[in-house]
Amino acid sequence: MATTVSVIDAPLGAAEFREISAVVRDVAGIQLPPGKEGLVRARLAKRLRAHGVASYREYLELVRDPRGQELVEMVDVLTTNKTDFFREPAHFDFLVEELPTLGTLGGGPLRIWSAGCSSGEEPYTLAMVLREHAEGRALQDARILATDLSHRVLAQAKAGVYGDAVLAPVPADLKRRHFVRTERGWEANAGLKSLITFGKLNLMGRWPMRGPFQAIFCRNVMIYFDRATQQTLVRRYYDLLAPGGYLFVGHSESLSALQHDFAYVRPAVYRK
Repeated sequence: MATTVSVIDAPLGAAEFREISAVVRDVAGIQLPPGKEGLVRARLAKRLRAHGVASYREYLELVRDPRGQELVEMVDVLTTNKTDFFREPAHFDFLVEELPTLGTLGGGPLRIWSAGCSSGEEPYTLAMVLREHAEGRALQDARILATDLSHRVLAQAKAGVYGDAVLAPVPADLKRRHFVRTERGWEANAGLKSLITFGKLNLMGRWPMRGPFQAIFCRNVMIYFDRATQQTLVRRYYDLLAPGGYLFVGHSESLSALQHDFAYVRPAVYRK
């Protein structure tokens, strides 16, 4: 009698892992070094199950099929999307300090880009900061661009609905002012949502926005890229910033090993 191999037990060979890693690197710039085989198997199990295939070789044939969407789905599920409200709070404290002058940089309205926004906690935090601390025309004209490669997390971000545990870092008074309790959870109110434009964007591809931005948040994203890709991204961020504008990276990241024209301001904050 033939034995049916369950998807979760399907072996991931070295050749298949290298091919998956190469595809994800080429499409999204993300590095999957040796040792990530378990992560790949765990995240792709549902995709194999959805297509009824029992081997990664069969699955890769689906990924390579230009008529299908499995390449997009694979990159989506292999993308790490860890974020929190008010994550690395020193950045938001610094932003509040700089708000009086930030909107005057570049001669245009205040524009902030959350690059790699995941499920929306970062741009909604930025929106709360603007609602609480920006004044007059600076707030009236302010906009936040929030982008991510994953259509799955972008859908969550656009909905703006979060559970109690996710909203735990948000002070009670801010939650009361900026979120509405619904049957689905706590939903960002119209005031927050009006400040944010969500869009799908592959950082490795063409960027349709022209800027300038007064601040770009790209935090805990570049750690998944190799140095050459980081170098390219930092240069592109520099070009999109208004003179005097700020680049915020994650506290586990640094530009010290890269060639760039930014001035160091404080840990994980750089000025054009």
